[in-house]
Amino acid sequence: MSTTLQTPNQQGLDIRSTPRADMNLYPLDTFAYEFPGKEIRINFEIPEFTCICPFSDFPDFAMIRLEYVPNERCVELKSLKLYINAFRDVKVFHEHVINMILEDFVTACDPLSVEIEGDFNVRGNIKTTIRASYRKAEVRSQESGVSKSA
Repeated sequence: MSTTLQTPNQQGLDIRSTPRADMNLYPLDTFAYEFPGKEIRINFEIPEFTCICPFSDFPDFAMIRLEYVPNERCVELKSLKLYINAFRDVKVFHEHVINMILEDFVTACDPLSVEIEGDFNVRGNIKTTIRASYRKAEVRSQESGVSKSA
């Protein structure tokens, strides 16, 4: 038995996210982690995240929490601030922005693992929290006891 999803946008609104190419996000800079192989956890709390709701054109506010274990590179904080603040003028859904930040972060510094949470403020009596994570393939293999032969 197949189910048919409801037609999106029952409200008849003109919903357009900012195209990725037009976002003008600041690039994430990195620096060498001088202790590869020594696992540390780095936590960031970003309490003033804002982006624009594609439905209403009103700002969305969130606390972004990001924790990562560096591999060979660490993210540079000023570039992270500039990158995050660039979302202020971007129309993007909560679910998409968290995945975009995760993808950009992984691309920039190739961490062993990263977890991100977007804790969005209440909007219209609904609280939204989005979580996403990434774990490097070699780390997953080691944790599951899979050995690699040369």
